[in-house]
Amino acid sequence: MLDLYFFPTPNSRKVTILLEECGLPYTLKIVDIGRGDQFHPEFLRISPNNRMPALVDHQPLGGGDPISIFESGAIMMYIAEKTEKFWPQDPARKYDVIQWIMWQMGNQGPKMGEQGHFERADKEGWYGDLSYPVNRFANEVHRLFGVLNLGLHKKKWLAAGEYTIADMICYPWAKLWKSRGIDMTEFPNVAPWLETISMRPAVQKTATIGKDIYDGPDKMPEDERARFTKILADQRAVPVPREWK
Repeated sequence: MLDLYFFPTPNSRKVTILLEECGLPYTLKIVDIGRGDQFHPEFLRISPNNRMPALVDHQPLGGGDPISIFESGAIMMYIAEKTEKFWPQDPARKYDVIQWIMWQMGNQGPKMGEQGHFERADKEGWYGDLSYPVNRFANEVHRLFGVLNLGLHKKKWLAAGEYTIADMICYPWAKLWKSRGIDMTEFPNVAPWLETISMRPAVQKTATIGKDIYDGPDKMPEDERARFTKILADQRAVPVPREWK
């Protein structure tokens, strides 16, 4: 019924957490970004942004033909709306959740992604002096953990007074705090939130999905890592595929 186009990165893990929390059956469709599968014409029909995750629902909300959705925030709102779980719909609580989804999509994910990119590039010595972007994004990620810390002040969950897709969407990136040089003692409201989520059975079940495919570039052989990095770092616009014409 549900096809999840997946590669084991934080953005894809957000969606597997929600699917497991909802108890929905789904089929993983692996899109190997190290091979360039994300540029295949048929995948671009589903995700013109050539990124994971993407979802195809063959029995969509409201009926009709299958629908496809790209961008993790949109996917999670769709699943939560379809199942009527983890997203209260009274306006005050609904938009409390939505603002954290927007924050995650526009801030936490992109900035932590850039931090990881520039730190790896600096470590490999690819492009000369990268001290400015390394420092810039390290500071921004520190700021973003401060935002989480403020959002969780005297609260167990980020939004709506309950566990929602706001928590699920922020968790996979926030759990990377150690590798991003964050001292968690500075953010005492974040640490118990991370621990509570990590103990949920659905979250534990998703932790190892896809690790046999990819467990980070640092664990790749040097030649494979260089090829992987080039595919991801040197992307430009994809023209309309000939197959579409």
